[in-house]
Amino acid sequence: MGVGFPGPVDADGARIIAPSRMPGWHLFPLRDRLADRLGLPVLLDNDANMMALGEHRAAHPARRHLVVVKAGRGIGSGVISDGRLHRGARGSAGDISHVRVDETARLPCSCGNIGCLETVASGAAIAAALRGKGLAVDSAAEILRLVENGEPHATTLVRQAGRDIGAVLAVVVNFFNPEAVVLGGALAGAQPLVAAVRGTLYERCLPMATSELTIDAAACGPDAGLLGAGRSVLRRTAAHSLT
Repeated sequence: MGVGFPGPVDADGARIIAPSRMPGWHLFPLRDRLADRLGLPVLLDNDANMMALGEHRAAHPARRHLVVVKAGRGIGSGVISDGRLHRGARGSAGDISHVRVDETARLPCSCGNIGCLETVASGAAIAAALRGKGLAVDSAAEILRLVENGEPHATTLVRQAGRDIGAVLAVVVNFFNPEAVVLGGALAGAQPLVAAVRGTLYERCLPMATSELTIDAAACGPDAGLLGAGRSVLRRTAAHSLT
């Protein structure tokens, strides 16, 4: 079984590490608990990593360097470097959610700082801001529906979220120089967000980094994570059959 978890997973793929929106899950041995309960081997990874794997193999197999962002209730990203998923030394590569983007923000983040990307640009943050304006919103899907119906507050907040995400990704693009930035998750269905990310990247990145850069919504949509989990399981099974 392949599992994409909406939070940090340790480098061994065994435990959950301090998920910002799931108190009580820190150090929970999810892989082993599922394996014991189901009687199956389990492969566990961060959901954005699974999405990156699925989008890469299904829609961009010829590209060697990608950044795949999941913009939903939370924000995360997966990094494909030289054709392989890059997890970093401890498994936290691609975690853009705790980059500070708003020095004046007052909402505290689970990491102990204020103004982190997730506190101002995630689906949960946008929903909270809309509830403060009297709109009954709880999910990223409901935010998307409001944007599609032309609700001005929702459209403005989503566009600003795109600018904030783009500001963080501009550093990533200049540093990593990917061939494509792919936007996935429920909020990627909002064209104002995609357009704002694209505009911010073109404004803030070096021309050399963006001259051939593709910036678009995920081609696989909500199936990207499923495809990535399936791909990971197949690769792990094939590797074990050779040993």
